[in-house]
Amino acid sequence: MSSPKEEVSSMLEALSDDVNYEDIQYHLYVLEKINRGLERVEVEGAFSNEEAKKRLNKWLA
Repeated sequence: MSSPKEEVSSMLEALSDDVNYEDIQYHLYVLEKINRGLERVEVEGAFSNEEAKKRLNKWLA
């Protein structure tokens, strides 16, 4: 796993030159949410696709 500094640097390189501060903040927010989700999966595990379908069936049917 890369360091936060490396991740942010890579993210900034991928953005266009006309990006504003609000866009950068949004991308940082999304990056943090993704990283937290991945960490949570490592700790708590995740549902299989079939298990998720079973759990959501009552709302989707």
